[in-house]
Amino acid sequence: MLSSARPCTNGGPSGAVADESSQGAENAPSVGFIHPDVVRAIHAVLVELGADLEGLVAEVGLDPHLFETSGKPVPFTAIGHLIALAADRLHCLHLGLLVGQRTTLASLGLLGLLLRNCTAVGGALRALEAHACVRDRGAVIGLAIYDDTAVLSYAQHEPEAKGAALHLERALATVTNILRGLCGPDWAPLEVLLPRSAPRDTAPYTGFFKGPVRFDQEAAALVLPAELLEQRIVGADPAVRRRVEENIRRLEADQPSTLTDKLREYLQTAVTRQRCTAEHVARMKLVDRRTLSRRLRAEGTNFRRLASEVQFQSAKQLLADTSMSLTQIADCLDFSELAGFTHAFRRWSGMTPSAWRRANRLETTRH
Repeated sequence: MLSSARPCTNGGPSGAVADESSQGAENAPSVGFIHPDVVRAIHAVLVELGADLEGLVAEVGLDPHLFETSGKPVPFTAIGHLIALAADRLHCLHLGLLVGQRTTLASLGLLGLLLRNCTAVGGALRALEAHACVRDRGAVIGLAIYDDTAVLSYAQHEPEAKGAALHLERALATVTNILRGLCGPDWAPLEVLLPRSAPRDTAPYTGFFKGPVRFDQEAAALVLPAELLEQRIVGADPAVRRRVEENIRRLEADQPSTLTDKLREYLQTAVTRQRCTAEHVARMKLVDRRTLSRRLRAEGTNFRRLASEVQFQSAKQLLADTSMSLTQIADCLDFSELAGFTHAFRRWSGMTPSAWRRANRLETTRH
């Protein structure tokens, strides 16, 4: 997720906006990659913890000069493998939380400047939902409103990859700091939802988030009061926001994505909301079902295949990282009964969910 270990230099008190897209100071990562600032943040935390950086990088198979020349986007899954290995070696199961805490609104470059100059918090979160891809193309952010509650979620494109739980907690720590930058340093969510088993020591989580943290959840999310979305952002400059947004759109245009990519992103946030129907997606994309099918077929896929891929990936993450029962997982993935989930999972993997869990369960409570 959005992360940085260095301050922002994109705009000063006058509201001047550097055209980073033309200067090359900031580039949107391609699909499946994450901004190099994440690498710098991880490096800073690992140095503080006294990690064997050379050994970790070699064991994961990354470039040995990764931390010296982290100027290019890095594969999301490779970074996940690195932080998972580091968390295990250092016996630090909240490593993702430590990395995410290093991010501030001011450290997010153009994206941070955009959020800071939105009129209200809701507009800033919608802008984050729309433009987070300039920092992170390995996951997607979703904002949903249910009566008097808002839910800001973060879902990875490959949720079953190594280090998924650490990426998720890192992202929620980052978003929390973003909201504190907009609302004040004492802001706290109503609840924090994490799709991972609780470690033995949960104090780092409650200490940072300043509110209830629920483990073994179906998705990673911050729960907020819906009225927060109407809160005005003090000092916001609409003119600066418009100029920054133009620059961000140019960055995004340099890294176009296919309909398949966009649909995978949508499905990652929809899979646990029980909205994975082609008809619903077609309405969201403002195209009819037939057009959606034709465009996906031209890209070598179809809706059912993509929806199944996302369900399978989400199922593997929940089986590996949480202590949720099989019935709970089946329900949150919109299976009407456990037998249907078991049949589908066996078709996808050649194993039953329980057998796959025994072979892949992470020992997240051992330290």
